[in-house]
Amino acid sequence: MSMQPPYSSQQPPYQLPPIRPLPPQEERTWGMLCHLSALSAFVTGIGAILGPLIVWLIKKDQSAFVDAQGKESVNFQLSCLLYFIISGLLVLVLIGIPLLIAVSIFWLVEVIIASVAANNGTYHRYPLCIRFIS
Repeated sequence: MSMQPPYSSQQPPYQLPPIRPLPPQEERTWGMLCHLSALSAFVTGIGAILGPLIVWLIKKDQSAFVDAQGKESVNFQLSCLLYFIISGLLVLVLIGIPLLIAVSIFWLVEVIIASVAANNGTYHRYPLCIRFIS
């Protein structure tokens, strides 16, 4: 009498459950969160990039709208980081102080405008945005 294991050694490969597409209202909410999560920079210094990046990476496969808004938000946050660095360097020649103020106001206003637009279900393109992720 041979001893066989109580289970089959030939198990079917594990399959991930199918991705459920988002309903329209939830899609708009996640799109808005892609933009609003940048405001976490007020709590943590690096939240402006990590917030939108995390939301985008979690939901990009479930919605084309969230994917587009997430890419747009991450690109804008990276662009603004570059603008802040350049303005910070220009502080040495005194033009950087007004530039830092201008970039800060521009950043805050655009994040709010993009959040409202995404909540309304419209695609928002940030001005002066370098497209690092296409």
